[in-house]
Amino acid sequence: MKPQLFALLTAICWGVGGYFEKKGLHLGNLSPTMGITIRTAVALLILGTASFPQWRTIPQAGPKALLYMIIGGGVVAGAAGMLCFYTAIKGAPLTKVMPIAFTSPLFGALMGILFSGEPLTLKTVLGMLMTVGGIILLTIG
Repeated sequence: MKPQLFALLTAICWGVGGYFEKKGLHLGNLSPTMGITIRTAVALLILGTASFPQWRTIPQAGPKALLYMIIGGGVVAGAAGMLCFYTAIKGAPLTKVMPIAFTSPLFGALMGILFSGEPLTLKTVLGMLMTVGGIILLTIG
C-alpha cells in the first residue's frame, strides 16, 4: 500500500479513536491522565505482541536512535502530547479540538524543512496555508 493511504488510515483511526476516547472520559468521569494510561496499556499489549519478532533488533539500533525514539515518541508525542490532547478533549467539543490538535502534520513538515533539509516548494507552502486556513475556519466563534 502507498504511504499516503496509511496516512489517511492514521487520520481515520485517530479521529474515530478521539470520538470514543472523549465518550469514555465523560461516561466514566475519568481524568485525562487515567484515559491516557488505559490507552497506553492496551496499545502496549497489542503492539508488544505484534512487534515480538522484531525485539532482537533493539540492540542493533544503537543508543542515539533509541534516544530519539524515547524523547520524540515516548516523552514528547507519547506523554506530553497525549496529556495535552486528553485534557483538550475532556474540556471542549471535538469540533473545536480535533482541527487544532491535528495540525501535527504541519509541525512535522516544518521540522523536516528546518532541520532535515526537505524542500520547501510552492505546493508545500500552499498546502500549509490551506491547512491553517481550514483550521481557522473550523474553530472561529
